[in-house]
Amino acid sequence: MFGTLEGTGFEVLDPRFEACFIGHVKVERLHTGMRWVEGPAYFAAGRYLVWSDIPNNRMMRWDETDGSVSVFREPSNNTNGHTVDGQGRLVSCEHLARRVTRTEHDGSIKVLADAFEGKRLNSPNDVVVKSDGSVWFTDPSYGILMDYEGDRAESEIGACHVYRCDPDTGELTQVTTDYVKPNGLAFSPDEAELFIADTGATHTPGGPAHIRRHTVNADGRSLNGGDVFADCTAGLFDGFRFDREGRIWSSAEDGVHCIDTDGTLIGKINIPEIVSNVCFGGPKLNRLFITATTSLYSVYLNVNGAR
Repeated sequence: MFGTLEGTGFEVLDPRFEACFIGHVKVERLHTGMRWVEGPAYFAAGRYLVWSDIPNNRMMRWDETDGSVSVFREPSNNTNGHTVDGQGRLVSCEHLARRVTRTEHDGSIKVLADAFEGKRLNSPNDVVVKSDGSVWFTDPSYGILMDYEGDRAESEIGACHVYRCDPDTGELTQVTTDYVKPNGLAFSPDEAELFIADTGATHTPGGPAHIRRHTVNADGRSLNGGDVFADCTAGLFDGFRFDREGRIWSSAEDGVHCIDTDGTLIGKINIPEIVSNVCFGGPKLNRLFITATTSLYSVYLNVNGAR
């Protein structure tokens, strides 16, 4: 399972990409044998990575110190996206329970959001935590469309939105109105903008397959704008992260796409499976972890992830 693989490597589409990788470094497959993996989150203090194996209803753990893999949590309520907040706590999106939770330092699980205006959420998908402690997450309907990644059910809200959970009051605010299937999301390194992927093309012919860019208003609680920043050239953008220079590293059907600050696709990391999500990890945040269909991959880069 471990080692370099055929069908992987760096593909330069623009000279700017050449400075982002190290020529002799190869992509490694760290683990395989799962069904559909998602939501990698790196814990620096413990030097381990947690991710979701959604259909198998479990979360996995990879230990950086010895390369071992174990089950982190089972059952997991079909968790999807994860992130680590400023206090080192795990924040998770649960398809089955239709909620966003936080794992506290003592191991207990706190529900952050499970309903909006008295109606159950659809199936929270991906999540980020802003430096002020607010939790922002997407709520498409993938987890209630079928029984494979959750429980089939009707949407009580009737639409798919992005929400903000206040760190002090727990109040939930809807911050978008016009997404078909909001999916991955990430703040720019300076948190002045929030980028959100729309994967509406999965169930709407000719639907969106792009990342949109919103300005965070001065109140830090609401969004403005929403222009299309980049269209996906291979399948769909799902989860993505920023490096410190403001480039986006996004999942796609053929691997990881690197998008420069002007929206140009400058290069790819080719992966032989459909990529679902990525995150930066390692002591220097220069190792990109990649979840792709049945496997977990990683590669060292010549960039550092945004904190």
